[in-house]
Amino acid sequence: MARSSSAVLAVALLVAVALVMAPSFVVPPAARAGDLDLRAAAFGAAGLAPLAVEQPAMAYDSVVAMLQSWLVGGTVLTVIFAAAIVAAAANPLTKRRQEVQNMMK
Repeated sequence: MARSSSAVLAVALLVAVALVMAPSFVVPPAARAGDLDLRAAAFGAAGLAPLAVEQPAMAYDSVVAMLQSWLVGGTVLTVIFAAAIVAAAANPLTKRRQEVQNMMK
């Protein structure tokens, strides 16, 4: 029984070694120097065509314009947060809860 299991183990080991040593990636045949893949060039040109036609959206003309937009955005966010804080402080339910809590003391 020991011989048959060792033979099976040896065969399994040989199969595993053969699988590990087998090439996992086969390189395609090398193209000749004069061959051009026109499809790839056409797809590349078609993909890049919109960038050649127009500038990307939201492009800044200068660093000053970018900084001004950041200042405006920061100011708007500050106003929104300030309004939320005022609304939270002026909440009538919160004021009523505080009054009831003071009356219970």
